[in-house]
Amino acid sequence: MISRVFGFVRDMLIARTFGAGLYTDAFFVAFKLPNLLRRVFAEGAFSQAFVPILAEYKVQRGEQETRLLLDRVSAALGVALVLITAVGIVAAPLIILLTAPGFQAVPDKFALTVELLRWTFPYILFISLASLAGAILNAYGRFAIPAFTPTLLNLSFIVFSLWLAPYFDPPIKALAWAVLVGGVLQLGFQLPFLYRLRLLPRPRLNWSDSGVRRVIKQMGPAIFGVSIGQISLVINMVFASFLVTGSVSWLYYADRLMEFPTGVLGVAVGTILLPSLSRNHAGGDSVAFSRLLDWGIRVTLMLTLPCALALALLATPLVSVLFYHGAFTPQDLTMTAQALMAYSAGLMGLVLVKVLAPGFYAKQDIKTPVRIGVITLFATQVFNLALIYPMRHIGLALAIGLGACVNALLLYRKLRQAGIYRPEPGWGRFGLRLAVALVVLGGFLWGATLNQDLWLHGGKLERVQQLSWIVPAGVVLYFLALWCMGVRLADFRRRAD
Repeated sequence: MISRVFGFVRDMLIARTFGAGLYTDAFFVAFKLPNLLRRVFAEGAFSQAFVPILAEYKVQRGEQETRLLLDRVSAALGVALVLITAVGIVAAPLIILLTAPGFQAVPDKFALTVELLRWTFPYILFISLASLAGAILNAYGRFAIPAFTPTLLNLSFIVFSLWLAPYFDPPIKALAWAVLVGGVLQLGFQLPFLYRLRLLPRPRLNWSDSGVRRVIKQMGPAIFGVSIGQISLVINMVFASFLVTGSVSWLYYADRLMEFPTGVLGVAVGTILLPSLSRNHAGGDSVAFSRLLDWGIRVTLMLTLPCALALALLATPLVSVLFYHGAFTPQDLTMTAQALMAYSAGLMGLVLVKVLAPGFYAKQDIKTPVRIGVITLFATQVFNLALIYPMRHIGLALAIGLGACVNALLLYRKLRQAGIYRPEPGWGRFGLRLAVALVVLGGFLWGATLNQDLWLHGGKLERVQQLSWIVPAGVVLYFLALWCMGVRLADFRRRAD
């Protein structure tokens, strides 16, 4: 939550200082690519392949072999990341040509994007090593430190945007430096905590180690599986590069608002589920495994559905309060709000995927999510082609959300068919209570935001004051409605082993 709040501050500053145009389009493309690779190699494929095997070593092989695994895996990962980073810097022009071909029509925009990419690409090296440190801490039940670490990237953005941008020409280059410095800070912050736990890896390269080879073997399909989702985002960026200037930025700002519930809820629940499910699988407790999945799905539905509804109904107020300042124009406000409404349709799917997929990864089954991911990629591109021409950038946002819903539905169906997940009793009653609470919330938000002119023409303080009571009042009404129908938050409390 702290990280996402600072993330909003960072994006407010970027919107106020740089707006939405050629420079921000160039930076967001340059930052998007190493960020996508981070999700593939670090938070995606590597974590899915490494955490279950690390949990198995902890439970079955003892402390000495576990530490040896950490040493050898860290060495192998470091070598691979150095090579990837070097290739990315050298091949920056080709990468931009492939991922944002529309930029080639504007030579200055293309050249700037290439330069920015060369400064941001090393981020993948530092953030992947930081994610390795976070995976180790999570596996040992230390969730707070890795969860707080992303805040440092946002703080780096804030410092460079507020105080250092005037020293760069053009000023947008300050954001590229912020990415690089943020990656270094995130890695350095976690190392002392690993040292105190006597878990700081001492890299020793041994490609023939059985544990390293198992991680690499699992990473192969995991990289492919995680890449499928990221490929959809890259393809969206390719499409957006041919749309009017500002489209990439509108999608970025809307996506940042979407990432708040996705990060706070989906990533948080998924991060806790994977090591816990892995321990249950290693211990052979299939009943506890299924119950933990059931808990994750119920918590996700209870917290994510109201967020999706609120993002749709409060799209214009949220964008107005957070970004409608300085260089951010009324057109930027309208276009970003429309993209956010489209994204909100898929929020449930985006979060559920992060909860359902660990049900397979904990069992070291990477192939099933990969097969489902291939279907999802195909479906997303069908949605893209069907929606981009009538809806432009809005269609691209909607296609991502619909594809995520397809992904979640297929994962859920496979978990049920394989007998991995067996729903606990009481789902009908739980669903009815959620539906009533959502109707109460939706009615309140709709009535509270009828005056749309306020968000476009009202003063800054007036807009902030209006939204500052609508949001907490909506939260209170939603949970009060649940409470009146017998739902207690204490019923969802679980202890992480």
